[in-house]
Amino acid sequence: MGRTGQVSSVCMLICAALLLSGCTGTRIAGLSSFGNTLASSALPSSVEPYPDDQVLAVARTHFSEGNYGHAARYFERAVEISRDDPEAWLGLAASYDRVRRFDLADRAYRELASLIGNRPEYYNNVGYSYLLRGDVAKARANFLKARGMDDANLTINNNLELIRDTVSRSNNT
Repeated sequence: MGRTGQVSSVCMLICAALLLSGCTGTRIAGLSSFGNTLASSALPSSVEPYPDDQVLAVARTHFSEGNYGHAARYFERAVEISRDDPEAWLGLAASYDRVRRFDLADRAYRELASLIGNRPEYYNNVGYSYLLRGDVAKARANFLKARGMDDANLTINNNLELIRDTVSRSNNT
């Protein structure tokens, strides 16, 4: 099998393993790009308005229910209301990941880096974002940074093990 076929096989195995694993990532207030379902919706053009003090709670609810497109729109509003809120930025990035808008997720992760870029939650979610894209090398590098900050974190260690197992299975086929 050629290099392209191996990479494709690795990506397929990772996606299958993620769907079966049901892993739940390190979270800030329950928000992570991790989950065991695919994005359930695209980004809607509009959502119902809520008072500023309720937007973040509404965003969290949509995210927890798997309504990632709606969650993204409410997290967008939440970061407009409070530009320094890491929970809002993390939720926004994770929601964009789930609807596969990695261009927008990258922008949210850049903003988040200045707020919590030195925390394992940040690197763990960035790693998962790269895993969703099929970039195993960048995913692993970010998971290793996260583990360097919290070597006892079960989720981070499971993510690294998932990559090892997937690559090992791919090399044995």
